[in-house]
Amino acid sequence: MERSLETQVSQAVDAWLRWLPRWEPATHRGRVAPCRRCFGSPVLSAAGLGADVPHGVQHGLSTRIKTIVDHAVAEYTALNLPMLQAELDQQAARNRARSYRPAEGLEPEFDGLPLDPEPTPGAPFLFTLSGLAAQADSDVPELPPLSEEAKAALRQEVGLADDYANMVGREVCTILLHHRLRIQAGITEYVEPQIEAMLDELTRSLDAPFDPNDPHPLP
Repeated sequence: MERSLETQVSQAVDAWLRWLPRWEPATHRGRVAPCRRCFGSPVLSAAGLGADVPHGVQHGLSTRIKTIVDHAVAEYTALNLPMLQAELDQQAARNRARSYRPAEGLEPEFDGLPLDPEPTPGAPFLFTLSGLAAQADSDVPELPPLSEEAKAALRQEVGLADDYANMVGREVCTILLHHRLRIQAGITEYVEPQIEAMLDELTRSLDAPFDPNDPHPLP
């Protein structure tokens, strides 16, 4: 029997809470561009995860919830939108033909994130994962072109799929409101202490910028 949306959201939050104790603050340089999945996400607003919550924590939950919406839309498409489904099937077959697919099979905490770190000025990469993936993609033949009538019909079905995704998304957000307390409890227990420890360490380093035990202090 198909699980209800309430059950799926509850299980997604459960999985996120099981992962949360393993989260650690990132030590690498932050990215300039915001995450398109998380920035301004109504899912995160419904969950009570504001801008003061680290992005890695947000991303782990938003990706799990997105999977629920995507699955619901996929079922709706398969049952009601034959032209869009055929197009998706062709694209899926094309993707399977690629020899290199680094973005597939990732854990929810990494799904949707850029494949490569931000480059350091003056130190270009010899190669990038995204570049290798693009090269593999260029080796696969393009899908056959559609007629203008087919394009118009496909756009109409895409619009219907978008409307359904928005409807499911609103329902999921309503369900998430009921999980806010335990989401916040997880943040309080596992995330806030690490943030406070980082701030304390920063304060100590600002108060004592030079190590008193340094045998070679600056003149």
